[in-house]
Amino acid sequence: MNPVANKLNTVRARLSNLQWAGLIVAVLIVGLGFILGLYQKTPWQQLIFYAAATFALVIWVWNAYLAPGAQHADDAPHDGPSGLAVFRAFIRRHLSLVISLAILLGIFLIASATVPGFFSWLNILTFLALVALLIFTVQVSQLFVDNRSAFIGLMVLVTMFAIGSIFIDGFSSGQNIKSMLLFASFLGLACVGQTMVALLGGLDLSIPFVIGASNVFLLYLIGLGVYSWIAVIIVLLLGALVGWINGILSYRLQGQALILSLGVGFAISGLTQIVTSIGTAFAGNVFGTVPPWLKNLAAMNGTTLGLDVPPVIFIWAVVAVLLIYGMKSTVYGRFLYALGGNRTSASRLSISERRYWVGAYLISGTVSALTGILLLGWSGGGFIGVGQPYLFMTLAAVVMGGTSLLGGQGGYGFTVIGVLVLQVLTSFLVGIGLRFEWQQFIFGLLILPMVALYARSPHIRTQI
Repeated sequence: MNPVANKLNTVRARLSNLQWAGLIVAVLIVGLGFILGLYQKTPWQQLIFYAAATFALVIWVWNAYLAPGAQHADDAPHDGPSGLAVFRAFIRRHLSLVISLAILLGIFLIASATVPGFFSWLNILTFLALVALLIFTVQVSQLFVDNRSAFIGLMVLVTMFAIGSIFIDGFSSGQNIKSMLLFASFLGLACVGQTMVALLGGLDLSIPFVIGASNVFLLYLIGLGVYSWIAVIIVLLLGALVGWINGILSYRLQGQALILSLGVGFAISGLTQIVTSIGTAFAGNVFGTVPPWLKNLAAMNGTTLGLDVPPVIFIWAVVAVLLIYGMKSTVYGRFLYALGGNRTSASRLSISERRYWVGAYLISGTVSALTGILLLGWSGGGFIGVGQPYLFMTLAAVVMGGTSLLGGQGGYGFTVIGVLVLQVLTSFLVGIGLRFEWQQFIFGLLILPMVALYARSPHIRTQI
């Protein structure tokens, strides 16, 4: 027989044996997990989910890494690269995946060491399922070069919702979905300005302070006898004024834009407390009667045209659709991307950087004031610290969605994905009993791999 044919048959036989060996290993691992799950009386739907995910992970790892290495082991030259060099090359090619897996493993180990009863076979299988999904998502996302972060965000969103529905009673109920959409609406509106500013390469740290100041000052005006709709207009105009001040100052001193917006935020928050606390001992809090129409806009029991859905959810949906369409299909949106991508090229096209920079901050201040107004309808009382969680959450939503903080890349559609991921994750963490500080810790860790995904890709400025 032809020597080439003999060698080909040998390779095919070896490959077939390796594939069968991988299948046997996967079946044994899944079978062991299945038996342990039955021993712990795990529900059938969870067993099926874990079995499928673990089987896919083992088969993928075996075929992608172990089988090729074993197949060519005999053919490899003795003076080839060392095992350490091969390992380093693997780490370089899959750095984002390795970082993500390390973070996931770190969260699991820390939770196992600190949360009583967390280390169990059920949670181990859950961890393996998440690892399998993460590997699958990262590998498949390479097919979506232009929208990789959006694909990963959607996969994370679907996975978190599926796992929450399996583990937490009522997680997928209509009431809980309405609750998640309600809180996502507040965060989504607060992220409007942050997204637009980030597209220009800036950040607005005054957002939480404007939210808190608007929340308190609106109820203060209503308490003075000002008509509620007039008070709302006044607060919106004041929010726009704060945004305009931020824009003017940060444009003049762009190297200090971050600190400037933070300083303006502190000043507005302090001034609001000074004004509203005159004659009272309750600084930072205002008590009064919230108009019924405002309560209906943002409360859980609010209705929209007879539907048992708060109007704020529809408000956010309309804002999102208009902003996504406008940023991609209007001259304003295209010029905004052009400025964020390359200011030199934009200036040669006679695009006014000052106009768009100040305009983005003005919109940020106005929408932040609107968010504070709607939060008053939800809470029923004015509190200066109501916006504090949004300092971190707006940044997290923008980054996790995939909008580059360098400017010129991303958009509000990406931010919507980030908002939904954060809200579903928050509901899941609350459902399993984790405290607020644990939620902050996990959110911070999740930002790292998301930043790595887009930070390693060439920025648009380097391509013009």
